[in-house]
Amino acid sequence: MADPKKFDKQLSVVIPVYNEEESLPALSARIYPVLDALGMDYELVFVDDGSGDRSVAFLREQFQRRPDVTRVVLLQSNFGQHAAILAGFAHARGQWVVTLDADLQNPPEEIPRLLEKMGEGYDYVGTIRRKRQDSWWRMAASRLMNRIRERITRVRMTDQGCMLRAYSHTITDAINSTAEVTTFIPALAYLYASKPTEISVEHEERAHGKSKYSLYKLLRLNFDLVTSFSVVPLELFSFFGLILASLSAMLVIYLAIQRIFFGPQVQGIFTLFGIVFFLIGVILFGIGLLGEYIGRIYRQVQQRPRYLISAVLERNDPAT
Repeated sequence: MADPKKFDKQLSVVIPVYNEEESLPALSARIYPVLDALGMDYELVFVDDGSGDRSVAFLREQFQRRPDVTRVVLLQSNFGQHAAILAGFAHARGQWVVTLDADLQNPPEEIPRLLEKMGEGYDYVGTIRRKRQDSWWRMAASRLMNRIRERITRVRMTDQGCMLRAYSHTITDAINSTAEVTTFIPALAYLYASKPTEISVEHEERAHGKSKYSLYKLLRLNFDLVTSFSVVPLELFSFFGLILASLSAMLVIYLAIQRIFFGPQVQGIFTLFGIVFFLIGVILFGIGLLGEYIGRIYRQVQQRPRYLISAVLERNDPAT
């Protein structure tokens, strides 16, 4: 990590990259003119998350073209998008930090609008994708997960999947200092911000490649988010278990009365099987839920690094 850290830039734009060789030329052609037009002292921090294509080669070439405003952090292997962003935060030297995906679904031309809101005194600006260019199942799953998350946690984000966001450096430093193994950056930013806000931004169809988030990864991400910020799932399961235990006790009393006064009732055996299998399913779900929380504790006590850096490309100029 960059230590000691100097905030000698007005703006840092952190872009995680993973197998984006087809998108990077178009991204570079669009984002540099946008940032140059701002008239701000800025830097672009690309973080390659162990790409297996020509992304690293392109980033090296881009660094050679614009070494004055370009820095490239190369991670040793694939640690995930959030780890890549944390690495970018650690190396960002801007008073304000903007995160942007490399796939161009969020236009870089929207960055000035986020900075305008930051200039109004907000320390965190989230975004809401206008007219999302995603498949119906991704949008439906996103809406469902948002509702569940809002009911279970204190985190209120209209669109948690949009990575185009702006942060003050105090927020990014607080996020990086959080010792949690599983770190959900937008949610932590919302909790740490004293004056957060949201704005609507354009959303474009992905021109190249495909999303790195499958349905399983999206569910996994949201499950991590819920278990990171709340114990409500455990409380709900305990409450549900109490109800089932009460119903089961009443059923046992009823069957005992039936046997005493009317003899054994063989014809109800399949109903009992159904009830037993249902209860077994509930128990297995509860064990899995407990295992999720215990697994988080296990990963936490291992204290493994979030990411490993193999190289940092930056201009060796004492003035910068």
